[in-house]
Amino acid sequence: MALHPSISARLSLIEDLPSWREALADPAVQPRLQEYRTWKAAPALPSVETSDESIPGPHGPIAVRVYRPPSAPQRPRPGLVWVHGGGWVFGDLDMHEADWTAREVCARADAVVVSVDYRLAVDGVTYPVPHDDVVAGAQWVRENAAVLGIEPARIIVGGASAGANLAAGAVLRLRDDDKWLPAALVLAYATLHSVPPPLSPPLVEAFAPLPRMVRILPEDVAEMTGNYLGRTPDPHGYALPANGVLDGLCPVLLLDAEYDDLRASSEAFAATLVDAGVPARHVTVPGVLHGFLNLPASLEPVDHALAVLAETVTTAHAGELALDQGERG
Repeated sequence: MALHPSISARLSLIEDLPSWREALADPAVQPRLQEYRTWKAAPALPSVETSDESIPGPHGPIAVRVYRPPSAPQRPRPGLVWVHGGGWVFGDLDMHEADWTAREVCARADAVVVSVDYRLAVDGVTYPVPHDDVVAGAQWVRENAAVLGIEPARIIVGGASAGANLAAGAVLRLRDDDKWLPAALVLAYATLHSVPPPLSPPLVEAFAPLPRMVRILPEDVAEMTGNYLGRTPDPHGYALPANGVLDGLCPVLLLDAEYDDLRASSEAFAATLVDAGVPARHVTVPGVLHGFLNLPASLEPVDHALAVLAETVTTAHAGELALDQGERG
């Protein structure tokens, strides 16, 4: 499928810019970046209740935001621990990928969503600090499920991009250290390898016309993962889950963008999950780029991806997840 017209129409705003890092440091291009990232016709977000909390963590307090449906619960609800992306170096609870996604899933799945504001890998912070924060966030939700109104057997852990990496690493560690698994793991356009597998020749050709700003090339992945790891070893694959032992993992939903260099990483990870006997559902969202959860639900592919995510949150229970290998759209 071609790139969604609402997305392709915006690419001229960034086609001559070299990288997000350089663009964000250049005041002259800020109006263009703002226009690229603003959706004037975005619909109103679902009305949900929110509260900001501070929870304990091994490196100090961790900020989380709790989203609750406004209606009175008839019974304990499913719960989603959600982790935003940002290459481990930017992002917060207010970014669209965090806040919009949490509100949409909260309303669509009648679920409690807890968004975790982990420490970023900046100013000397490296693995395992962000990883530890996400582990602590999931443990806090598990231990406080009754207070939060969550059914313990219906806790799901998930994230997007670098947040998907953190979610996967946290679940691997919780399996090993706590002998506990969530009902499901959700990975949206995940970063899972330090050296991503190569794209197929048809994808290389399809991605070639895209602006450099929307590409995530191997050198970008190397820089991001190198900064995140620092010089810390990763013997268990918690920092780079593609290197981890996946046996016995809970069911996994993988959501990939059609036009995303990282889809090769996610596709390879999905195949490894299947080889390890882990139930895996892989959905390729057509016509979108990496980071599509930063876009409004008025875009049909984003709406569909949110529907799939919400369906998983609604139905996952005690390790149950319907399989649909290689689903598109």
